[in-house]
Amino acid sequence: MGLLKINNERKSKRSGLRKIDPITLMLIGGGIKLIGGAIAKGKANNAREDALTLEQNITDLENARPPIINPFEAVEDLSGTLSNPYANLGVATKAAEMEVEQADISLANTLDTIQATGMGAGGATALAQAAAKSKQGVSASIETQEANNQKLRAQGEQTLQNQIMAEKTRVQNAEVSGAKYVFAQEDARSDQALNRAQTLYDNNEAQIAQYDADAMAAFTGAADSFGQAALLP
Repeated sequence: MGLLKINNERKSKRSGLRKIDPITLMLIGGGIKLIGGAIAKGKANNAREDALTLEQNITDLENARPPIINPFEAVEDLSGTLSNPYANLGVATKAAEMEVEQADISLANTLDTIQATGMGAGGATALAQAAAKSKQGVSASIETQEANNQKLRAQGEQTLQNQIMAEKTRVQNAEVSGAKYVFAQEDARSDQALNRAQTLYDNNEAQIAQYDADAMAAFTGAADSFGQAALLP
C-alpha cells in the first residue's frame, strides 16, 4: 500500500507539470532570457568602464615615452686643441756664439803665450789655429746635440697630441654609442608596455562586443517568447 501511494503521488506531480499551459511556459522562458540579457548588458557596461581606464593607461604610457634625443649633441669640435709642434723650432745659435767667444779667448791666450815665451810669429799662428779648430769641434758637437734635442722634443709633442686626440675621439664615440643604446632600451620598454596595454584594450573591446551580442540575442529571444505567448488563445 505504501509503494502504491508513493507512485500515485509521483504520477500526480507529473500530471501537474503537464498541466502547465504553453503561455505560461513561454512567459517563463521569455523571463529567463530577459534576465540573461540584463546580466549581459550589465557586464557590457562594466567592460565599457574598464575601457575608459585602459584607454587612459595607453594615453599615459604614450605621454611618458622618452623624448627623441640627438646622440651627437655632445660632440665637440676638437680642431682648436691641435697645434704644430714644429712651429717653434729654433736655430742653434748658442753654439755659434760660444764658438766666437771661445775663439776670442783662444786668441787672447795665444798672445799671452807668445809674449811670455818669446815664440815667433809662425808658432803663434799654428797655436792659434789649433785652439780655434778644437773650439770649432766642440761648438759643432753642441750645436748638433741642440738640434737633435729640439727635433726629439717636437716628435714627442706630436706623438702626445696624436694620443690625446685619439683618446678624445674614443670618448666622444663612446658617449654617442651610449646615448644611442640608452634611448633604444628605453624606447623598447615603452613599446612593450604600450603593446601590452593595447592588447588589453582590444581584448576588452572584443568582450564588450560579445556581451552586447549576448544581450541582444537574449532580449530578442525574450521578445519572441512574449510575442508568441500573446498570440496563443
